[in-house]
Amino acid sequence: MEDEGHQIGYQALPRGVPVVSSDGTEIGTVHRVLDNAREHIFDGIVIRAPDGLRFVDAPEVARIAERRVTLTITAAEAAALPEHRGAFGAIETNLRRTGGRWRRRLGG
Repeated sequence: MEDEGHQIGYQALPRGVPVVSSDGTEIGTVHRVLDNAREHIFDGIVIRAPDGLRFVDAPEVARIAERRVTLTITAAEAAALPEHRGAFGAIETNLRRTGGRWRRRLGG
């Protein structure tokens, strides 16, 4: 097993760092770190996996180091991670919710 380096904070995690499951399988690389900047809370990471971008929730991240992110889930569990659709997916979801509220208020 190669040296993963020192543990670092999520804000210092660069793109391209390998992401490894709890059973030692490399499942992808870091694409983006997600956080709630207003409250300084780590939300999770988006990984680039062979089948696309996947979201890893913060509780599923065991350790963040300079040269590796280790997860609390196995490779089999990681295969079922949700697809990450990016900011446009979140905006689209928020617009649908807002539109639904207005329709209910206006009786439509």
